[in-house]
Amino acid sequence: MFRYYGSFIPGLKDFAAGIIRERLDDARIHRLLDGAVLFETACSYDRLNFFCFNNIFAVISVMEDGRGKDGNFPEGHMKAAWGMRSVPDADAVRAESSGKKPRSFRVLCFRENRPAAVDERIRAETELFIARKWGLAVNRSRPDGEFWFLRRSEGFSVFMRRLSRRPSWEKSLHPGELPPPLAWTLCRLAGLEKGGRAADPFCGYGAIPHEALRRFPVAHFYAADSDRAAAAFTKNRLRGIREGSWSVRRAAAGSLHEAAEENTLDAIITDPPWGIYKKTEQPLDELYRSMLRSFAKALKSGGRAVILASRETFEELPGGEGLFEIAGKIPILLSGKKAAIHILRKT
Repeated sequence: MFRYYGSFIPGLKDFAAGIIRERLDDARIHRLLDGAVLFETACSYDRLNFFCFNNIFAVISVMEDGRGKDGNFPEGHMKAAWGMRSVPDADAVRAESSGKKPRSFRVLCFRENRPAAVDERIRAETELFIARKWGLAVNRSRPDGEFWFLRRSEGFSVFMRRLSRRPSWEKSLHPGELPPPLAWTLCRLAGLEKGGRAADPFCGYGAIPHEALRRFPVAHFYAADSDRAAAAFTKNRLRGIREGSWSVRRAAAGSLHEAAEENTLDAIITDPPWGIYKKTEQPLDELYRSMLRSFAKALKSGGRAVILASRETFEELPGGEGLFEIAGKIPILLSGKKAAIHILRKT
């Protein structure tokens, strides 16, 4: 059995737990936290195929230090690691998605999401332990592997090996662009099914259509944005992915029903402007009113609109009275900002 630690966007713990239980019959969830889950399964990392997690780690050891107490983290956990005669989940620690063993590593320490200071002598001893245990070379600047000591506010710390490999979202995304795990989550909540038709009228740089076309069996996806550069970027991004199953155009959200034809869409998945990264030409409440009227024309009866916006945006369904009912609302924390995933159903 392998133990994993998966991190996700705060607010999605019930969603993440549901995905784990659905995909893994033998899964045992040991800790379900705000923004992370610690679970056990016989499934190896290369077969997990979870797309809702920011990162996945193989857990080597967990140290309890009493709720609310910081103890002597990270040095205490590091010293405890040195005395480990046998390391559970050794195969998962070695495994990469490609099946290749990493050649180099570095050690990182965090308290929640902030770097933690560590005595350099203790760090060096820990690096020596890991190098000998797994036959790796220390490389603090550009390694191809990482070992983390992470302390949670719930009163425990985790020693683990990072398995997922990707650049930092902050460095690789455009301003306002959704990280792929969140885009995938929105598509999943929309209930995209085989043969379905979906749209994103505020596609920006294409995060949502990209995930929908790669991960879900939609028959056609309509993407549009009023910004010429964003629409062109999305079109280039989608080239080579299921050609003929998508279309991208420069257009306002209010013309969605003209592009997709009335009453033909099963789902609309979108992240409309918040007025943060770019000012809108019209007040947000007016924009959302016209948006919902267009959505109601394009969606089939019972179709879903999954919309990422501020938490208060759809409390009164501006302009959507009699057109939609609120089917769900999931508060989340996105880049330090309070947001919510609003799920509307056409009545």
